[in-house]
Amino acid sequence: MSDYIIGANHFVEMDDLVKFLARLLINLFFAVVVIRLVYFRVHRDRGYVFTFFAFNIITFCMCLMLRKVPVELGFALGLFAVFGILRYRTEAIRTTDLTYLFIVIGLGILNGVANKKISVVELLVVNAVIASVPLILEKGWRGQRELSRVVFYDNVSLLRPGNEKELHEDLHNRMGGNIVRVDIGRMDFLRDSAEITVTYKETECV
Repeated sequence: MSDYIIGANHFVEMDDLVKFLARLLINLFFAVVVIRLVYFRVHRDRGYVFTFFAFNIITFCMCLMLRKVPVELGFALGLFAVFGILRYRTEAIRTTDLTYLFIVIGLGILNGVANKKISVVELLVVNAVIASVPLILEKGWRGQRELSRVVFYDNVSLLRPGNEKELHEDLHNRMGGNIVRVDIGRMDFLRDSAEITVTYKETECV
């Protein structure tokens, strides 16, 4: 019956199903470590949490399924074209967020394409190494993490080039702490406000 519906020879393969669930749990565990325990605790951006999990799971499932079927060159190039269209059709994101996106996609590919030549211990070690990299780098060499917070800023005149010092002083007076960097996002001239991402030192921010 399954052959007539979706072209499959079997309705269910228990061994493959168990392997899929085991790999999915490993993939989700390390994705949660990177996304929830590292990225969200540091940057507090809920919007990208959904995006990271979605990309990770979709990439994992695609790689796992494509391992079982022959993939022609045209189909592979079509997949790259789809991702290229998505990249150019979306707004630019920060380098840090793009790096986390690359990490979660890499985890999905790694856990999806792993075969019998890779042992379970080796797979877990590689996942742990990848997940530990952002944790170590976000903590910083001196034990001070740089945290980011998305805020709506009402003094758009200070967002002009050349007003960085005044902008940092204004944000310091309002938020406290040592302002490291300000990234400008969407601007709303009707409301005379802008969405900015403020990066600051955790140990110096109140």
